[in-house]
Amino acid sequence: MKLQILSKHMIRDSTTLAHVIQTYAQIRQLNKGKQLHAQLICAGHPLCTFLSNHLLSMYAKCGQLDYALKLFDTMPQRNLVSWTAMISGFSQNWEFSEAVKTFCRMRIAGESPNQFAFSSVIRAAVSLGSADLGKQIHCIALKCGFSYELFVGSNLADMYSKCGVMVDACTVFEEMPCKDEVSWTAMIDGYAKNGKYEEALLSYKKMVYEDIDIDQHLLSSALGACVALEYYSFGKSIHSIVVKLGFESATFVGNALIDMYSKTGDMESALNVFCFDVECRNVVSYTSLIDGYVETDQIEKALSVFVDLRRQGIEPNEFTFSSLIKACAEQAALEQGTQLHAQIVKFNFDRDPFISSVLVDMYGKCGLLDHSIGVFDEIENPTDIAWNSLLSVFAQHGLGKEVINFFDRMIHRGVKPNAITFVSLLNGCSHTGLVEEGLNYFHSMEKNYGVTPKSEHYSCVIDLLGRAGRLKEAEEFINSMPFEPNAFGWCSFLGACRILGDKERGKIAAEQLTRLEPENSGAHVLLSNIYAKERQWDDVRSVRKMMRDANYWSHPQHTQIYEKLDSLLDQIKEAGYVPYTDSIPLDMDDTMKAKLLHRHSERIAIAFALISMPIGKPIIVKKNIRVCVDCHSAIKFISKVVGRKIIVRDNSRFHHFVDGLCSCGDYWFHGLALGYMSPLAVSICTNDELEGLGGK
Repeated sequence: MKLQILSKHMIRDSTTLAHVIQTYAQIRQLNKGKQLHAQLICAGHPLCTFLSNHLLSMYAKCGQLDYALKLFDTMPQRNLVSWTAMISGFSQNWEFSEAVKTFCRMRIAGESPNQFAFSSVIRAAVSLGSADLGKQIHCIALKCGFSYELFVGSNLADMYSKCGVMVDACTVFEEMPCKDEVSWTAMIDGYAKNGKYEEALLSYKKMVYEDIDIDQHLLSSALGACVALEYYSFGKSIHSIVVKLGFESATFVGNALIDMYSKTGDMESALNVFCFDVECRNVVSYTSLIDGYVETDQIEKALSVFVDLRRQGIEPNEFTFSSLIKACAEQAALEQGTQLHAQIVKFNFDRDPFISSVLVDMYGKCGLLDHSIGVFDEIENPTDIAWNSLLSVFAQHGLGKEVINFFDRMIHRGVKPNAITFVSLLNGCSHTGLVEEGLNYFHSMEKNYGVTPKSEHYSCVIDLLGRAGRLKEAEEFINSMPFEPNAFGWCSFLGACRILGDKERGKIAAEQLTRLEPENSGAHVLLSNIYAKERQWDDVRSVRKMMRDANYWSHPQHTQIYEKLDSLLDQIKEAGYVPYTDSIPLDMDDTMKAKLLHRHSERIAIAFALISMPIGKPIIVKKNIRVCVDCHSAIKFISKVVGRKIIVRDNSRFHHFVDGLCSCGDYWFHGLALGYMSPLAVSICTNDELEGLGGK
């Protein structure tokens, strides 16, 4: 009955049929569309090109390209609409190569493309990442007179910008007689994604000046450019436009604002944007906020946001985890780091090469070298990031030969080293006394590997020579450098001068370091020691007063900590410890000098750990300057008398103390950078909480 009705009233009316097919396409009623097509075939009514084109479009919009292609191949006649429907269908369904092939077939068939065909094939070229193909299509568009058409021009500009050819993108854009918000947005987004942030913001200003409508995509791109250029005041002005246009509830605009405020350290504003619309939060929103707290050293708040993310049922991504793991690495927060590692395994991110690299770094910075190696060995195809993480860990732990061994393995695997690789390589050589090897690597960087040495590499060489006691060579190297040494370079040279008693060179180095970093407590300490050696007591008192004023500490277990500290002193003296009082060149007796040494920060941290941590658990201590000679000796004795493994992470490397021995083999003494220091001027932590025990 339905077939009869269709035959009498609909088959003769192509316009009505086309409208029905179009409706089915719009509401994605594929089955009804197929039934209608079948009825037309059964009715024996030949399909005209007009109806076939509508059926082609319906099948393409519903993702049924096989049906569309079969119909297309059986059409006795095809027109421009037929070809365009197929090209658009392939492009919309991610069959980009087929879209290009169909475009070529259309040209061979002698059909001239219209703006819709050009736009679809240009989008296909973008998705294929082929600028050469895009240029060929551009030439055809020029020949056909469509290159300046608004729709085609916008797609061409977008294609060039996404392929990184911004010169051609600009040319197309400037030659367009008419520009709309789509073309402007394509250009601004292209500039931002290709690192041309100044141009992106300049185009944004022009667009505003010409009173072109601004959408949320454009605002997100402009905010991203502000972050990259650190134009935060301009970013705040864009925020006011966001509010004015009512786009605060747009998720990706809100995310861009959170990212901007987080990068400035303005976490209050970031949190205000985050809390504006609860419904619009997603994993990017949470991750941006977490990253902001991490960058401002508020790891507890970062972890709290992570907990809230999980409570909301939002799954973290690789960026969420990598940000938190990096924070745990910098804070040596082993307990939190291992818990996050468990979450990473749960979410199947443990095979992600970037997250694995961050885990290698985290375990290394927490002193667990075996864990770092274990994570690295699980990486199927280590990237340069993973190799660099492992090399850095070996260097921090003073394992120079291992650094060289794994560097050779890295090269053998065909992984190209970069600037970061050579920092680890040079540091590893420096901490192990491999001077000639280190110098050879430095001189081969550019020649053999195409890596231009930067200030950090020159500083590593200063450290390499200084640790080996080759002060004259280090001085000559400094004088031959193409730029002034950075703070690390002067600090390394300063330490070598201190150990070898070269007060003239040391004084110059201390003054240079103080000039570069006036707040560097280590520089003040050594400068004070140099003044003391020269018996310039007024200068000594001035420097010491400045340090005392900057450092005050208290702790609720203050009494118990010092009782444990005194007990430890008695124990290690019985075991043979003798204070190295020569490291304090002040005019006082040895008893007072020993008392000062006895209360150095790392010993206070160890005493705290011994009264608060389970027996047998390794103690991890972090400080922001290098360990002094006397503390190094004392901790060796402490590790023996208490039977505990003690890992000290200073600003240069790790020292693993076990049963009276240190992993550095005592070579480290040649690289001592700083004399002694008040415990209150350093950041201390063990793998349990030591909050409040020390300041930065």
